[in-house]
Amino acid sequence: MKKRLLLLSFFAVSVFAASAQDTTKADPPLTISGSVDTYYKYDFSGVKVPGNNGALTGTSNIQTSFANEQNSVSIGMIDLALKKKVGKAAFVGELSFGPRGSYQSIVTGSNGETFNIQNLYVSYDVTDKFNLTAGYMATFVGYEVISPVGNFNYSTSYLFTNGPFQNAGLKATYAFSDKVSLMAGIFNDNWNTYLSTHDVSTFGAQLFISPVKGWTAYLNVLSGASSGTEFDLTTAYQITDMFKLGLNAADFKTATGGNGFSGVALYPQVVASKAVSFGLRGEYFKLKNGGPNVKAITLTSNIKAGPLTFIPEVRLDSWNTEAFLKSDFTPTKKASQFVFAAVYAF
Repeated sequence: MKKRLLLLSFFAVSVFAASAQDTTKADPPLTISGSVDTYYKYDFSGVKVPGNNGALTGTSNIQTSFANEQNSVSIGMIDLALKKKVGKAAFVGELSFGPRGSYQSIVTGSNGETFNIQNLYVSYDVTDKFNLTAGYMATFVGYEVISPVGNFNYSTSYLFTNGPFQNAGLKATYAFSDKVSLMAGIFNDNWNTYLSTHDVSTFGAQLFISPVKGWTAYLNVLSGASSGTEFDLTTAYQITDMFKLGLNAADFKTATGGNGFSGVALYPQVVASKAVSFGLRGEYFKLKNGGPNVKAITLTSNIKAGPLTFIPEVRLDSWNTEAFLKSDFTPTKKASQFVFAAVYAF
């Protein structure tokens, strides 16, 4: 009897173990990815614009998002993304630690260290063509993103700095084919935060088209009673294996007062070898209501060594007003800088 019970128990355990193994095989593993980046930047004027606390070490002339420290070895961020999909359901959770991702800080330390949520959402494939996604998401507007891995240039454009970084809301995407899809959703009126002081009344939509192989285009709109309205075109064409051309154009109008901005940025890129490529970003950006405008040219190289990318970059910005400072703190219309960054992706 004992032998029979022992054999029956062994058989039950074996069946359970086999079932567990089958479940493990059917359940995809959690995917972990991310990046780490650091950089050195030097403003050729030599000026350090004093910080808000009057510190001796301040920031450089060109004040777009991130990488604003002058003559300093500085940090970007460590970015950690968790993803998993089982059947039709999926989630994405992405956290960043460091100043590059610190637009909305949750925790700030004595040296300015920050912890932020970049993405936190769930999605469900209703059908093979229809998807629903809800939560806090990186914006669908614009050419550039927060993570340095997603950009060719290390410094960011004025269009990126002035547009939304993230949106909280609910969106539905329908893929008519692999060449055409349409997304529409409702989002919080406040950009770049999941804590809305208004309501969920911003409408957003994106039309994706791919006319030919290697060419993608996104027509985007965000419009809300409090957030204002932005129209955006983002497109890229891999013309040959060696040459890619990208473009971002946008127009934004505030909800009241008629303020806002408009601009366009062009991104030609050339591959010199498997390890080295060069890119140029030429941008024109203008503030509305008679505001100033700026022309910016950024020359960047990407030098790859496995998962590590070295990014030397030279940038020249020219406003039509005296927006910058010389080394003696007299005003000037032009500023230039050099950046050398290292980005490790995993």
